[in-house]
Amino acid sequence: MDLLNIVKNFLKALQNRTSFEELLPFYHPDIEQIEFPNTLTTNKTIRHLEDLKIAEKKGKGVLQKEQYEIVKAYTFESTVIVEAIWTGTLAIPIGQLNKGDNMKAYFAQFYEFKDRKIIKQRNYDCFEPFK
Repeated sequence: MDLLNIVKNFLKALQNRTSFEELLPFYHPDIEQIEFPNTLTTNKTIRHLEDLKIAEKKGKGVLQKEQYEIVKAYTFESTVIVEAIWTGTLAIPIGQLNKGDNMKAYFAQFYEFKDRKIIKQRNYDCFEPFK
């Protein structure tokens, strides 16, 4: 399976997961996920495997479901770059949005691989206003 298909399967797993353990096959044990500042995360945040597990649990309290639509994708050596539209259905109100409303964001994500596992992920997330 090529690296782009691994990323596509990873995003499908994110959408459909019922537990963090479903994501483990995609992550290298030394995973480093970096989320750059955005509307929800005001500071650059670096997460490792245990941090991702904690963040996933918090996210489940905020979202009923989420969906990723890949707009464009590129592969260069051991890196996959994805431009995606993310839609999340809220489990709680945020800003002017109510429970059940959808949030939308435009993501650029860079996935670096080692041993066919994601070892580094960088997210650049642009959220639509919460109105």
